[in-house]
Amino acid sequence: MKKIQILALALIAVFTYSCNFTEEIHLQEDGSGKLSINFDGSELMEMAGDQMMKENEKPIDSIISFKKLLEEKHDSIAELSPEEQAKLKKLEPFYLHMIMNPEDKVMKFDLFSEFKDVNEVNDAFNTFREASLMGPKSQPEQATPVPMSEQSTEVTYAFSKNTFSRTAKIVDQELFQQNIDSLQGTEMFLSGSTYTLKYHFPRKVKSTTVEEATFSADGKTMIYEVSFLEMMKDPKLLDIEVELEE
Repeated sequence: MKKIQILALALIAVFTYSCNFTEEIHLQEDGSGKLSINFDGSELMEMAGDQMMKENEKPIDSIISFKKLLEEKHDSIAELSPEEQAKLKKLEPFYLHMIMNPEDKVMKFDLFSEFKDVNEVNDAFNTFREASLMGPKSQPEQATPVPMSEQSTEVTYAFSKNTFSRTAKIVDQELFQQNIDSLQGTEMFLSGSTYTLKYHFPRKVKSTTVEEATFSADGKTMIYEVSFLEMMKDPKLLDIEVELEE
């Protein structure tokens, strides 16, 4: 099975079964840094790994450049509307590291990008979800980017002077409610899933609006974990503001 086909199937499964995400940011003093969305689907591989071994699927450890992938599919993308092309372009700065090993029951994904300003990677989680649409629907050799799905929420990051913030906003209330309703059939699978923020700052944290957050010994790394299901129902659960020491 081609790796892009495995990517599509795996990422679709990510949003159907139990999963744990970590949103990690390494922020530098000048505002540059790196953001990654890590997914650990080893529990899912526990269920699917034996079947993949029967199909002689080989272990995968590879990195996909979405910029390169979009360039390869330039002709197909040109057939989409300007709006859809603009949505696909959001994937350009990102890379996806895939590790899948059916024998060891390991499935991990890391969508990551370096940035000069953290607002360059706004809406990274939605970008992770959209990555699944880059895969094929049938034959891998016919893999073609498809129109991006509409999103009901958006997340904005900001870092100015001593203050960092992460803010979520519902941009389509009707679509958001439809998404909430669709979760009813998956609540049993998602009940144990988590979404964790792990932010590394250039200076010690002075204060934060999240009382439940924990910190590293040097006070520069903040960790905040919530229920994935609750986060999907209330995106503002992860709204935070962090003030750093001068």
